[in-house]
Amino acid sequence: MVEYYVGMDHGTTAVSFEILDENQKEVAHLTLPRDKLANNEVSFKEELTNTIDIKKIKLLCMCYAMGDGINEITPLKDVKNNGIQSLKGAGKVTGGGSQVYKEIEELDIPTVLIPGLHRDCEFLDPRFRASYSHCASAEKVSLSYYAYKKTGWKNMIIADISSNSVCILVEDGIIKGAMDACIGAMGFIHGPLDLSMLRDIDENRKTANECFSHAGISKIAKVNTKVVNTKDEIIKKAVNNDKNALLAIDSLVMSVVMEIYGLYGIMNNQIDGIILTGSAGTMHDPIDISKMIQEKVEKLAQVKVLTSKSGAIGSAMIAYDIINENKNNILGINVKKES
Repeated sequence: MVEYYVGMDHGTTAVSFEILDENQKEVAHLTLPRDKLANNEVSFKEELTNTIDIKKIKLLCMCYAMGDGINEITPLKDVKNNGIQSLKGAGKVTGGGSQVYKEIEELDIPTVLIPGLHRDCEFLDPRFRASYSHCASAEKVSLSYYAYKKTGWKNMIIADISSNSVCILVEDGIIKGAMDACIGAMGFIHGPLDLSMLRDIDENRKTANECFSHAGISKIAKVNTKVVNTKDEIIKKAVNNDKNALLAIDSLVMSVVMEIYGLYGIMNNQIDGIILTGSAGTMHDPIDISKMIQEKVEKLAQVKVLTSKSGAIGSAMIAYDIINENKNNILGINVKKES
């Protein structure tokens, strides 16, 4: 009998889904641009029902926004307020993710929601909980699980580099901390707020959210376009030897390397390896960003480059293991049973 396990990655530019069968083989991968979802140009429900028989879905494992309203992997029926505290101050809001969440509820299939990494997560290192209210959104849990399953490493640093850049620290098979985009390395779009941006906020020239959404390397490359086009425009300019775009790429690499070294410096265990993922972390062509980062950090440990689909695949793997391996804990995160 055919069974399906579906995993969701709630990304900045798109919401993507991985569908695995009962043998953990990929059936399909769906990528739905968030702007098209928000404008009702595409529908997750339609895409899914046109791909598989939804009655044969054993479990869908999903992510949504910051995931800071829950701290366990929770049945969707038990989740309040979509598992978040607020949508304010968390980057550009398109509504695409909200539309998918609503459609999943309407499908009425077995579904669990993954939490983000935040202050109320007791499995995190107490220093991270004390220092940062939020460390990473839920898809970072998913891609960390994919890295764990793929490599078997229990002590690693995972660098997810894309529209935003987040590095995750895993020790003894438990997520101990992460550096969120607003406090650490730059991505193509998001990044930490520097002094100039704090002044812009104080003097009411920009909101904090506007600054956060323009604090990535797009500010260096002088690219100001739609979120979905930002990465491609920066890469295009860099390929054409635009000095600002080239400096932007070098700056991205620098900030990610700094973050990896920082997490390495606080590790209690011997590191097994470093993982690179995300659209920039896995990019080899036309610019080999992956190699640029690898050359800077491989002296610390071996480096493995995964697929940019890591988040969706990891979510599907979590769904599979909850059902078939009766997993009640994922990288330190409790799996809550349906009430």
